[in-house]
Amino acid sequence: MKINKPLDIAAGILMNEDDQVLICQRKEETSHPLKWEFPGGKIEDGETPREALRRELVEELAVDIKIEDELVAYDYTYPNGLTVNLTFYMITDYLPDPMNLAFADIRWVDIAELDEYDFLDGDQSVINLLKLTYT
Repeated sequence: MKINKPLDIAAGILMNEDDQVLICQRKEETSHPLKWEFPGGKIEDGETPREALRRELVEELAVDIKIEDELVAYDYTYPNGLTVNLTFYMITDYLPDPMNLAFADIRWVDIAELDEYDFLDGDQSVINLLKLTYT
């Protein structure tokens, strides 16, 4: 079995004034097609997680963000052997309103509704934490 190098991922939990979070649906032609996720992406060589998150959210949503405290960081290994090192940050300060530049769909949803969406398996731990903290 091939051992893959872990991917370092930074993701943002964007929360609006109604305590809803922004979720994004992957395009059909990507890996994990049509799965839902939180916006963010791979940390490039030489980038900090915060720098990567800022870059990714400009590319994906055309927003400038103020990154708050790290919410949680953990590793997740998919059945195919790929390990992702995930770091999630809370973001309540962003301008302008997010625009969909990279996804099949984006939606603001209540945290209590997150289980209704087919998320990437690696996001389940942060979803559980959000439900414990905000519902």
